Amino acid sequence: MANIDRPNGFRPVGTLSGASWNGSFRKFYADENLFMGDIVEKAATGIGNNDGAYPSVDRLDSATADIAVGVVVGWEVNPDNLGNLYHASSGTYAVYVCVDPMVIFEGQGDGAGTILAALDVGLNTDVVIGAGSTTTGASNMEVDEDTTATVATAATPLHIVGIVDRPDNEIGVANQKILVRLNMHNLAVDAGTAGI
Repeated sequence: MANIDRPNGFRPVGTLSGASWNGSFRKFYADENLFMGDIVEKAATGIGNNDGAYPSVDRLDSATADIAVGVVVGWEVNPDNLGNLYHASSGTYAVYVCVDPMVIFEGQGDGAGTILAALDVGLNTDVVIGAGSTTTGASNMEVDEDTTATVATAATPLHIVGIVDRPDNEIGVANQKILVRLNMHNLAVDAGTAGI
């Protein structure tokens, strides 16, 4: 059975403790378009809005070296653009980011190279960065599932937690759904943890 090739970024599905993701997020602002499931990194400056000041974020733009702060899980609605399916660049309307370093995300493998298998679980790998879709609002970021990218090296963006056990997901086949956590995390261990 072939896996469906339908990238949509990263989706919170649980936590390392075994508890469900409780929907928690932090409020940020962004000077660029962001899409549901995008991995984001801290931007250089914060943004003052109303009576508070908030950090700002950018889309992750290095597949191998940037340090993530979280994943986009929603945004503040612009009443002048209710049909917008993505977060348009704004210092007025916030973007919501899951920043918990213990959250596990589901992402699609990119289907390139020698496809990772069960023995690669526990190693680290890179992010494949694709442009988000302004039509669907979905991120096109994926997991680099080529075994040449799976390494024990700590300074690697993603840690492979598992491969999704579901009837619509065939393990070891291109475009499989993979469980990962953010390994290099701005609010936890910037340098990442070695894979084993």
